[in-house]
Formats: sequence, C-alpha cells, structure tokens
Amino acid sequence: MALSQSLQQKFLQKLSPQQIQLMKLLQVPTQNLEERIKEELEENPALELDEEKHEDSHDDMKDEFSDADEYDSEADGSTDDYDNIDVSEYVHEGDDEVADYKMRDDNYPEDDEKKQLPFKTETSFYDMLFDQLGLLNLDEKEKKIAEHLVGSIDEDGYLRRETPAIVDDLAFRQNISTTEEEVEGLIRRIQQFDPPGVAARDLPECLLLQLFRQKEEGKDVDTAILAIQKYFDEFTKKHYEKIQRGLGLNDQELKAVMQQIIKLNPKPGGNIGEINKAESYVVPDFFILNNGGKLELTLNGRNAPELRISEGYRDMMKEYDRGAKKDKRQKEAVLFIKQKIDAAKWFIDAIKQRQHTLLSTMTAIMDHQHDFFLTGDETNLKPMILKDIAEKTNLDISTVSRVANSKFVQTEFGTYRLKFFFSESLSTESGEEVSTREVKKILSDLIESESKKHPLSDERLTEMLQEKGYNIARRTVAKYREQLNIPVARLRKEL
Repeated sequence: MALSQSLQQKFLQKLSPQQIQLMKLLQVPTQNLEERIKEELEENPALELDEEKHEDSHDDMKDEFSDADEYDSEADGSTDDYDNIDVSEYVHEGDDEVADYKMRDDNYPEDDEKKQLPFKTETSFYDMLFDQLGLLNLDEKEKKIAEHLVGSIDEDGYLRRETPAIVDDLAFRQNISTTEEEVEGLIRRIQQFDPPGVAARDLPECLLLQLFRQKEEGKDVDTAILAIQKYFDEFTKKHYEKIQRGLGLNDQELKAVMQQIIKLNPKPGGNIGEINKAESYVVPDFFILNNGGKLELTLNGRNAPELRISEGYRDMMKEYDRGAKKDKRQKEAVLFIKQKIDAAKWFIDAIKQRQHTLLSTMTAIMDHQHDFFLTGDETNLKPMILKDIAEKTNLDISTVSRVANSKFVQTEFGTYRLKFFFSESLSTESGEEVSTREVKKILSDLIESESKKHPLSDERLTEMLQEKGYNIARRTVAKYREQLNIPVARLRKEL
C-alpha cells in the first residue's frame, strides 16, 4: 500500500481564556459572585479590592474579545521570552490599562444592604439531631453506631438504608461488630428525637411515628393510625370509600381522620435549618421599579465589585524596568508577575462584560414583557423564546440561556427567575399568537376555582379553554397540568 501526503485546511473556532472565564462567570448568580471573587483574590495576588470611593462615572464596557491577543502571556521560559519582555504598558503612571485598571460601581445602588450576603444563624437539621444524641446515655460503641445512623439520615429526615447494610458498613468501615437487633434498638431511640417522624424508613412509618407521638400527648388518633396501617395505598390513591367501609366510619368521621393525616409532615427534615441549599434564600440580580408608568432597571450593586491591579505588583515591574542588569532569575520573576497582572486584567474585563451582558439581556426581556412588568398579570406575558432575546441583544443563544437559567429579577409583584418569562406561542381562534404561560395561568385558575368534591377532568378543562378561544388538545392540557405539578382530577378530590 502506497503512502501519500496531503494538505488540508480547516477552520477551527477556539474560545479564548477570557471567553471561557466570561461564560463561567455568567452562570454565577449574584449571591455566589462574592465567593467567586474571593477565590480569585486568594489565587491571584496581583488582583485586589479597591477600598476607595470613586467619583468618576462608570467606564464604558469593552468588547470582551477585542484585546485577547494583547493579554497573551503564555510563557514557557524560553530565551526568546526572556529577551523580549515588554513591561512598558505596566509601568506608566497614567496608563488606564494598568495604573487605573479598576472597577467602579457609581452607576449601581450604594445601599450597603445590597452589598452584603444574607446569612442564617439557626441550627441545621443535622446539628439538631447530634445535639439530641448527646442527651442519650450511651457507651462508646453505641455512640459510634448512633452517630453513623444520624449521618445516614437524608435531608428529608429518612433513614433509607437497610439495617443489614448498616451493620456491614459498621463492620467494614469502622471495624465495629454489631447486630441488627442492636442497630434497630438505637434506631428506635433516634426515632424519638424531634422533629417527630425522623429516622423513618418510608412514608407510612414516618406518618405513624408522628401519630404515635400525638397519642402519647393525649390526642385521639387511634383511627388515623389504623387507617395508615391497613389502608395506606387506598389513602394515597384517594379511594376514600374503601377506607370508610373498612373502618365503618360515617362521612364526618372519615373527614376528621383524613384531616389528621393530611396535617402530618411527610418530610420532617425538609424545613429544618439550611441543609446546604442555595435555594434557602434568593438574592435578586436585577430590580425593576415602576416609576409613574416608566420602568426603571438596575443591576444589583454587588455585581460591581471594586477591583484593581495591585500597586505592589506594578511597583515590582517598575523596579525591573529601571534596573540595568537583568539576569535569568529576574526575568523569570517578571514573567510570573506579568502573567498574574494579565490574569487580573482578564478577570476584571470578564466582570465588566458580565455586567454588560446581564443588563443588555434583562433590558431586552423587560422591553419584550413590558405589559407584565407594569401589571404583574401573567395573562399579559407574550410568547418569547431564547432566540428572540438573542436577536435583540446580538448575543449567542447559549449566552442568553446561561443568564436566564441562573438569574432572578425583583419586581413589585414578586421575585422571578428569568426563565419564567420564556414560553412558546399558541394560536387562538382569531389567529392571535399568545404565550403558553397565559394558557397555563388560565388553566391553573380554572382548577383553583373548581369544586374539590367534583374536580374538572382534562376533557372538561379542554372544552372550557376552547370556549375561551384557545385552540388546544386534551393531551396538551394534560401536559400543561403536569408541568404545573397539578395531579389528575381523581387525586384532587376532597371530602
């Protein structure tokens, strides 16, 4: 077989380091931005916070890609690198690129409350359990087993591991020899902890633990206990007639029992403390104010950190520039300094571009959904997809998606995730294009106002929407209902 050579020309698109940095920063919500900046400050000594207050107006945003080549500082330590180190741009006192390379936040709210992360001081769910564990009279072995059990409880409050698996874990991982009986005995003691229902293996046991606790407190819950023990499947499927017949209850007694069960907590650990969830609080990225019918958009002030290039690092560059003799060691040091300064520039530019991208994206969304931001009425939402905003802002669809998926806006009607405003379109009888969000709102209102003794079927909901002029199929109604997390009619039925 003959060997041959050929030339091929290919066009490759490669993201610059600054582009990659920007993409990552765009995904960071405001509440996590300070932590991300703190990480960068710790990693790069050439970057520092500017504590001074500036009177200047906010610098115009630069194109994040225009100076990518200028900051190319990939040094491999070769002789050419050492012989051609240009530090002129780093040492001139009046050079905006370095001497005044800083972030200013004068165009952002100065409210200190918006610049500080909210925090919580309450005890976490696991702290609460371990505190109660300390009140038990346990020997050293029992204490280690109990600690392992508490550590195995999930964030909803359940102990979902099988007892034999726990025994094996203790033997292989902690070299503790125990029995299933001993483990079960400690589980029962932990199940007496607060909140009631903790350390249950499944939902029926969780509900029963809570009912038994109520019985100990003197409440009459015997029938509710019997209903869970014998008719749990019927209860979940709302087959109330079978429960009523099986327990010999009249309508009023059945309703009272169901109310006792419904009031129980299916996730005893789910609302205790802050189990490392970012959703525990939301810091809005934007604020929209209705000022006499004119919408005003501002970016959360914490998106504009006061950053600058370190004075000390620029002084080191000046010393190098003034020196006559430059040995290899000095050149290696100045290359390192140059790389750190360039990295700091990249980061500051990426933060600036992040601000610009956030504002331009939110401005386009606000303009598109102008009527909603004036009224708060979901039926005023217009069809809007990522492509619409990408075209208005000249941004890539993936960039708009990154902003929409992780950012929140605070309005006088509440705080919304940006992706809330995106929806497909649906045609009415008159041929008008309306947002599927509008249809979902009307569907939700119909279900909310229905008689819970005779809930509306998907077929009836379809007819009612069609009567209002919306061309919609039953399967589409079912899909929208599921997206709204609304169960089928049978499961919405109440006594």
